[in-house]
Amino acid sequence: MSEPGSRPEPVKVVIADDDALLRAGLTMMLAGAPELRIIAEAADGSQVLPLVRQHRPDVVLMDIRMPVMDGLAATEQLRALPDAPEVIMLTTFDADEHVLRALRAGAAGFLLKDTPPADIVAAVCRVARGQPVLSPSVTRRLMERVAGAEGDLRRVRARGRLELLTEREREIAFGVGEGKPNAEIGGQLYLSVPTVKSHISRILTKLDLNNRVQIALLVHDAGLLHDED
Repeated sequence: MSEPGSRPEPVKVVIADDDALLRAGLTMMLAGAPELRIIAEAADGSQVLPLVRQHRPDVVLMDIRMPVMDGLAATEQLRALPDAPEVIMLTTFDADEHVLRALRAGAAGFLLKDTPPADIVAAVCRVARGQPVLSPSVTRRLMERVAGAEGDLRRVRARGRLELLTEREREIAFGVGEGKPNAEIGGQLYLSVPTVKSHISRILTKLDLNNRVQIALLVHDAGLLHDED
C-alpha cells in the first residue's frame, strides 16, 4: 500500500489478444505510462485464468475473439473468482453483438482497438477505481440489440428483481441506468455522494451484481426508462 502523499502504486494489467503484433503494440504504448504496469500477456482466453491466479492483476484488457477460449468465456470465468480483476473488452466495432454478453458477465466496459493510448490509460485507471467505461449512448445502442421474443421474458425478470429494492434504491438504480454520475443522482435526490455510493453498494449486494454497468443493464432490461434523443 502506498504511503500518504506518495505516488499510487501502478495498476497491474494483463493483456489478452491472439494478435501478437497488437499485444506488442499495446504493451509498448502502455509501458510508458507510470500509472500502469503490464505484468503478463495471453494469446488466448484459456491462458488468462492461470495468469490471473499467478499475477493478481487489477485489470485485464481482453480481446473478444480468440482461439481455444474466446474473451467472453474467459470473462465469465474470471468474474466468478473471489477478488476478480476488472475486465475491459477490446473490440473492433462499437456495436459488437458480443459486447452485451460480456457486460452481463461482469466486464466493466469496452474499448475499440484503435482507441488512443492516453484514453486507454485513463480507462484502465478508471475501472481500477471501480468506475465503468461505458457511455449512456453506447448503453442505449447495446440495448437496441436485445430484441425478439426473449425481450419480453427478460423484461419481466428484470422488473421482478428491481422489486427487491426499496423505493429509494430503485430511484438510484434508475439514475445509474440513465448514465448519471453519483453527484448528479445525489443532487436530484437531495443525498450526499457517500450516501449514493452506500445505496449502490447495497443494490449490488441485494441483486448479486458485479458493478454499476450491470445495474444499468438491468434497468434497461426492465424497460422503465424513457428513450432519449
